[in-house]
Amino acid sequence: MAQIFPPRVNVIAKLVLLAIPTLPLFAWWGVGYKVMQSPYTTRQDVYVDQPVPFSHEHHVGGLGLDCRYCHTSVTKSDFAGLPPTHTCMTCHSQLSTQAPMLAPVRESLAQDRPIHWQRVNILPDFVYFDHHVHVANGVGCTTCHGDVGRMPLMRQAAPLTMGWCLSCHRDPAPNLRPQDAIFDPWWQPPPDQDARGKELLKQHHIDVGHLTDCSVCHR
Repeated sequence: MAQIFPPRVNVIAKLVLLAIPTLPLFAWWGVGYKVMQSPYTTRQDVYVDQPVPFSHEHHVGGLGLDCRYCHTSVTKSDFAGLPPTHTCMTCHSQLSTQAPMLAPVRESLAQDRPIHWQRVNILPDFVYFDHHVHVANGVGCTTCHGDVGRMPLMRQAAPLTMGWCLSCHRDPAPNLRPQDAIFDPWWQPPPDQDARGKELLKQHHIDVGHLTDCSVCHR
């Protein structure tokens, strides 16, 4: 009796049988990867409820407040700092003194209790990040925090994943700027940013090879 199916059908049948349990595993892996990269996990572009709806768009973009006015330790510490109530009341003891949205600020001053601001940009406990090191070596605020001067409410602008950080650590030059532009919310890289960035790498003695060592961020 003549053979109905050629020998290669056996191989195809085995591949089909192998694919039946394997394909769902790949599908679940793909779904898991998408979830890990999504705002559900990274919190990118997610607004955080705050006790006071502080607007960077108004204070930074409109009034021109310098980042260091509120984040006083950004140039000398790993933590940029959050403003105490007295910083807010420097202006709001004279301006918008009865505004309902500022009631928590007035209560904080009267009760001598700090405002419990919620952190927007959160890294895992096993990740070490130093604000001072970054701003001292040419990384501006908006590089990580986004277009703050146009944010009515603060949000996390970047995914802050390991891959995102490493992309800059491998090649920081496109993100470096002069020291007088570190706190400029409107700074844009010039056409010759690549050349200027490489020059800044030399000025700051940045060892790109060392930046990808595990111990830089995991201590």
